Amino acid sequence: MTASPRATVCPPLSAADWPAEAAALQSGFAGALNVYRVMAHNPALLNAWAPLRQHIVKESALADDLLEIVILRAAHRMGSDYEWSHHVSRSRALGMGDARIAAVRGMPDGQDGLLVRAVDALFDLRRLPPALEAELAEAFGRKAVFDLLATVGFYSVLGFILMTYDTPIDANITAELAARPLES
Repeated sequence: MTASPRATVCPPLSAADWPAEAAALQSGFAGALNVYRVMAHNPALLNAWAPLRQHIVKESALADDLLEIVILRAAHRMGSDYEWSHHVSRSRALGMGDARIAAVRGMPDGQDGLLVRAVDALFDLRRLPPALEAELAEAFGRKAVFDLLATVGFYSVLGFILMTYDTPIDANITAELAARPLES
């Protein structure tokens, strides 16, 4: 089977090809995931990315399950199979059921629906309308609104990278979803 020309431009870097400028990140998240192994083609970007990733993924003012709703919707809107697959896995690891995860492709009820509407507004309008921003701030707090905005931006950039370079879904996620497809 022949790889697509795009796939060979910036494939995930192997340990042997890892840039010395990003050596400190190789043993952590960056060396473990194809998206960051692709980003390692630009070590300065990867090094700059790490602190923002820490905040978005580990220190968000949004609760973990609500953060996953935002990421899943952004992945869905971007058409990023890589992010969708990875965050189905992560959502399940947090204890989220398949019905809740699958509902993000549509318009769920409650807080999940509010977050989905917010992500959609960012993709469609490039901003949160004042009434929606106020509703989000009331429900989650203003810091969480900022983190929602940053999360959508963060995962949009990742989606651009993933889809530009045809980044393969990591093998463990592919195997997990093959063994247990998402039920709706």
